[in-house]
Amino acid sequence: MKLQQWTPILLTGLALLLIAEPAYAQEVADNAYKGSVALAAGLAIGLGAFGGAIGQGMAARGALEGTARNPAASGKILVPMVLGLALIESLVIYALVIAWFLLGKV
Repeated sequence: MKLQQWTPILLTGLALLLIAEPAYAQEVADNAYKGSVALAAGLAIGLGAFGGAIGQGMAARGALEGTARNPAASGKILVPMVLGLALIESLVIYALVIAWFLLGKV
C-alpha cells in the first residue's frame, strides 16, 4: 500500500488518540492535585512551626539580654515578651489550622 492509502487510517488513529487522552488526563490531574495539596499542608505546618520556634527563641533571648543588662526592668520586659510569644504561637496555630483544612481536601 502506498502512503496516500495509509494517510486516512493514520489520521483517524491519531484523532482517536487525541480524543481519548483528556479522559485519562483528568485522573492524573486529580492525583497530582492531591499530592500538591498534601505537600502544601506539610510545608505549611513545617514552616509555620520552624518560623515560630525561631521567633520565640529570638524573643526570649532579647528579653533575657535586657533583664541581664538591667535587672530592675525585668517586670517591664516580661509582659511584652509574654504577649509577643502568645502572638507568635497564634501564628503557628494558624498554620496548623491551614494544614488541617488542606488535608481535608486530599
